[in-house]
Amino acid sequence: MPRTVLLAEDDRAIRHALERALTLEGYRVTAVADGAEALAQAHSGRPDVLVLDVMMPGVDGLQVCRELRAEGDPTPILMLTALVETADRIAGLDAGADDYVVKPFDVEEVFARLRALLRRTDREGREDREDADTSSPAAEAPEEPDASRYLEAAGLRMDPRARRAWRDGRELELTRTEFELLELLVRNAGVVLDHSTIYDRIWGYDFGPGSKNLAVYVGYLRRKLDQPGAPQPIQTVRGVGYVLRED
Repeated sequence: MPRTVLLAEDDRAIRHALERALTLEGYRVTAVADGAEALAQAHSGRPDVLVLDVMMPGVDGLQVCRELRAEGDPTPILMLTALVETADRIAGLDAGADDYVVKPFDVEEVFARLRALLRRTDREGREDREDADTSSPAAEAPEEPDASRYLEAAGLRMDPRARRAWRDGRELELTRTEFELLELLVRNAGVVLDHSTIYDRIWGYDFGPGSKNLAVYVGYLRRKLDQPGAPQPIQTVRGVGYVLRED
């Protein structure tokens, strides 16, 4: 079955061009011109992924995102934005978006980001089914000790199955991408991960040296990890990448 995309973009030329490109790529697309219609379609159609323009008249993309997340809707959301300031991008992530593309964009980049979001959704679905199978009374495999399901490093504790994370006992509120980025760093604590490796593992695509996508996510993740009097566990290795260190 083709994947379904709900596209909300008020610029007619961009909307029609992107709708056509996505359709040719094999997606089944519902395209709307405003946020109010996007919410209505999201409630009735349950798409596999949403592509939302940030700046729309009336109900904008950020409001759509906040509304769906407040309802507990986990559908992956890719934001389209002409805003280039880091604070503006962070606003989208804070609203619950999973990723963003800055206009003007290459349609191949949109395709790559959508594939990455859908792969993550598929993987999480498989993990949820596996957890349900192993927790079933009919399962013959012994239940593994609780301690084995946690990852720990640099004062961080993560439960990948439940997708929960803590720093020194304080639970962190992380988006899907933030959680996966932190999990990658924790699993490789003490190892310097270069930009290409992180892009490949988290997004499934290397957006090149000019992309600031990774820096934005690392910056936002650092803010959530910040703790007075405690060292920042995510450190930058200039010209290479990032590492999670104990001190």
